[in-house]
Amino acid sequence: MRIALLLLALAASVRAATASTPSYLYNAKLVQAAPGKLLELIDLYKARTATTQSGGDEPPLWMRHSQGDRWDLLLLFPMGSYAEYYRPDRIARRAKAESLEARRRLESDIYWQEDVFVYGPGLEELRKAFAGAAFFHVEMFQSLPGRSADLYHEREMENSYLRTLHEPDNLIFVKDQGAAWDIFTVGCYRNLKHYAESSDVPSKDQEAAAKAAGFEDSAHIGPYLRTLISAHHDTLAVAIK
Repeated sequence: MRIALLLLALAASVRAATASTPSYLYNAKLVQAAPGKLLELIDLYKARTATTQSGGDEPPLWMRHSQGDRWDLLLLFPMGSYAEYYRPDRIARRAKAESLEARRRLESDIYWQEDVFVYGPGLEELRKAFAGAAFFHVEMFQSLPGRSADLYHEREMENSYLRTLHEPDNLIFVKDQGAAWDIFTVGCYRNLKHYAESSDVPSKDQEAAAKAAGFEDSAHIGPYLRTLISAHHDTLAVAIK
């Protein structure tokens, strides 16, 4: 009896400790179109949405590169969990919905692709953030050895800083397997003007927000981040209509 109560207490403790951590699984695809094929590739992905839904899957949330990294498209395919996504009936339904010809057409328009399976915010939260956004800031990080947990905590600290200044949180995605990125974040904004509003915040408010979030001061946010990472890519992107 005592052992059972102890196990229940430990389980509750673990759930409480991980309640705020990303728990919904996505397949994030970074795609570079073959030369001259970007618009055609976008049309193929749009046409594929109906196939995706008839196959029992959620359609992806996506964006188009504006400037920054090499990719043209970032697509977030909702999976939920491995067990759910790879159920035998889901696999069969998915295979039946998509033709081999359609898959080959898509592949022929892709020059380079990188996949990373990540845990992120719940699907409804993500859809709500994307629905109100037309402009995105994507940051992708490789942590130094042994610093992944510190990097995740820094991202949470920066979100605390942003919330104090009444700016949108960055959505945090944590790698499970795949490409080299350990964490990437997506900031969702109404437009470019909304993204640039942070430059209008008085310096005293930035200082107070940074210290409240646990940083030494606002000038040390970037330098502290760089003590945790070996690589960092920024990309600005826009919504696809």
